[in-house]
Amino acid sequence: MNRMRCARFCVALLAAAAMGVSVCQAQVATTDRLRIFFIDVEGGQSTLFVTPEGHSLLIDAGWPGNKRRDANRIVAAAHQAGLTKIDYVLITHYHVDHAGGIPALVERIPVGTFIDHGPNREFDKGITEKDYSDYQKVLDSGMYQNIHPKPGDVLPIEGLKATVISSDGNLIENALPGGGEPNQYCKESETRAADQTENSRSLGIEIQFGKLKILDLGDLTWDKEMQLMCPDNRLGHVDILIVSHHGWYQSSSPALVDAIHPRVAIMDNGAKKGGSTPTLKTIKAIPGLETLWQLHYSEEGGPENNTDRQYIANVEGEDTGLGLELDAMKDGSFAVINSRTGAAKAYPAK
Repeated sequence: MNRMRCARFCVALLAAAAMGVSVCQAQVATTDRLRIFFIDVEGGQSTLFVTPEGHSLLIDAGWPGNKRRDANRIVAAAHQAGLTKIDYVLITHYHVDHAGGIPALVERIPVGTFIDHGPNREFDKGITEKDYSDYQKVLDSGMYQNIHPKPGDVLPIEGLKATVISSDGNLIENALPGGGEPNQYCKESETRAADQTENSRSLGIEIQFGKLKILDLGDLTWDKEMQLMCPDNRLGHVDILIVSHHGWYQSSSPALVDAIHPRVAIMDNGAKKGGSTPTLKTIKAIPGLETLWQLHYSEEGGPENNTDRQYIANVEGEDTGLGLELDAMKDGSFAVINSRTGAAKAYPAK
């Protein structure tokens, strides 16, 4: 049994112990799991969701160049999940570490539909405009469907419910089920100037799989978080937070991260990109947080601020391109596997 197969078997054992069911029952139940692959694209984002029925959503495609490194890593994760195509690719915004890898990706694996917030809003006469232009060339081929959803829309992805929270600078107007309460953490968050980049235009979603809730807001900035969460918390609580902006200080206000009370936070930082010391401290101090997982050890954060080594996919030294996998059940239980160690940690349903 190889390391990853062994790790998934361990997930079944851990989940069985946590939920009080037999090992055989746990092994059968894992066929009904949502699999989430947090792919190491060196401080960009690329997260692959695969439903029990084999439907797929990729959020962002990492960087261009590097001999198609990021596209190759995405395709490897897709093949690991048994996919021969990706149904939907959601581009949160047009910065190079999110959208730059699209041309290489479509050369490596078929894609059905692209989802984005609409036209680029950052006219920098540089890399962002180039990446948007390259993405438009992909769409202009006529081979792909394209969706521009609005806040409150539910994406047409079978097997899960993906609700748009933010898009093109706009936010949901009404609270989601479980949200709407006054947010006590607003007073702990400083007021910051409005961001003028593509980050504030991020297409962010909440994914619900049975009782499990997962939040991914792309690189949505502090000022937009405050608009979303104050004075009332429109989101309620979630189980898993994909930390915004790779853990950079421009995002992750207490008004957001403390109010949503995630059990687990997953940070897609690089060794030298993201993982800011203030944000590491903020995330680790979230009320009720059980574990912070990181794709990389943050060189800025140092040993006193990074999470425990067992929860880091790529530790100090040469990059190994390792990722994290999260396997979730509809009852709200889930487990996270560190591909570096093969070890899994199970989180029982609450």
